Amino acid sequence: MGRSSDDTLLKCDVAVIGAGTAGLVAERHARKAGAKTLLIDPEFRGTTCAAVGCMPSKLLIAAADAAHGITQASQLGIDATAQVDGPAVMKRVQRHRDRLVESTKAQIRKLPDGVCVKARAKFSGPNTLDLDNGQRVHARAVIIATGAAPTVPDAFSGLGDRLLTNENVFDLEELPTSLGVVGAGPVGLEIAQAMSRLGVDVTVVDHGNSIAALSDPAVANRLHDILSDEFPICLGVDAKTVPAEDKVKLSWQGDSSGEALVSHVFLAVGRPANLEDLNLAKANLKLDDHGTPVFDRKTMQCGDAPIFIAGDANHDRPLLHEAADEGAVAGHNAAKWPDVARSRRKTPLSIVFTRPTAASVGKVPFDAEADMLVGSTDFENQGRATIECRAHGGIRLYAEKGGSRLSGAEMCLPDAEHLAHLLCWAIESGMTVSQLLDSPFYHPTLEEGLKPALRDLCEALQESTPWDRADGHIPGC
Repeated sequence: MGRSSDDTLLKCDVAVIGAGTAGLVAERHARKAGAKTLLIDPEFRGTTCAAVGCMPSKLLIAAADAAHGITQASQLGIDATAQVDGPAVMKRVQRHRDRLVESTKAQIRKLPDGVCVKARAKFSGPNTLDLDNGQRVHARAVIIATGAAPTVPDAFSGLGDRLLTNENVFDLEELPTSLGVVGAGPVGLEIAQAMSRLGVDVTVVDHGNSIAALSDPAVANRLHDILSDEFPICLGVDAKTVPAEDKVKLSWQGDSSGEALVSHVFLAVGRPANLEDLNLAKANLKLDDHGTPVFDRKTMQCGDAPIFIAGDANHDRPLLHEAADEGAVAGHNAAKWPDVARSRRKTPLSIVFTRPTAASVGKVPFDAEADMLVGSTDFENQGRATIECRAHGGIRLYAEKGGSRLSGAEMCLPDAEHLAHLLCWAIESGMTVSQLLDSPFYHPTLEEGLKPALRDLCEALQESTPWDRADGHIPGC
């Protein structure tokens, strides 16, 4: 299949709309499965992760960690002063960001001739797409991988270049002098803390009453208390902005009220899926209350149509590793349609790179105490964390009543990304709480902080506690 005698009509087996992580993986897997593919995107700018997401934010956080380490060195008896060079910080962020983006673009350029079509697409039928370059695509199956973009409510319009989102914050030539962050989710908090540790005066406000997308109130409240020592976080408030000469007046009312005069506002109140311009009505798909196609998480298929959806476009698990997994499933199934295979979804894992790091693993109920058994450890006295002047936060482990296996965990603690991976793998492997507790724990490590929580769960599950569990506790671990 390929170009027809009519140059305005393109024919293929699988058309992929969107060249982000999900789209690139979907195209590759569809082609690997033997399909003739088209990858349609208006920009081919590289993935969200490389351009405006995961990687540039971690570059900023790395600089913030270095500055914070210097300011905290006095606790270890070391006299040092941090001098933050804002332009140099941003140049490094941009230099490495651009290198990562170019690496992604280089992979796109290696795709077979004729695969990439630079255009915007919209449905004219379940199997047909109209492109804004005048061409039309006919495909046996279509994959929607259009990603998501930050939303800008009317209350924050009119701020010009003083309004920042993840799309433009990494292009700043200099750090803001002060920053109002609207949104206490993962993106808002990562940027807020990084900017604060680089010397920016930061205030965070949010309409909700939890932070970092954490489900367990005990963990969310603990993280809120820790971060509030560095910058104010006002929850349960409605915020608005008014330009004020060369500044912006950010004000809020609700559970608390106040205002701050800031040089910039960083907006992180959500990233809705890029679906509005797809003309989904022509695709004859059932949509949910948010206007997102109803789909099967195991196949990525939308109803019984030859249409699949993957990545941030479906707003199910808006994380890079999930986008890649979904793209692989969607690509394979689109190529094999109507012979669609169901896949196993991996254990949920999400990480917020604040300090301390927050993470959720597996099944984390909104009301952990009511629905599941809980074991916990307070890291304020954990041995290795105390040695490193990072003794804060804690972890909560969950197991289903009547069971024996670890079901999930939520935490905010030093280097939680590593413990989160270990626990995720343990859940994937079906390990019981008893087996985890009987595993080796080196001393002194942060991993030892799991042991009190595991002991709690063993007791709650009424499992036996041999001497090495009950009496082998090392003080300070």
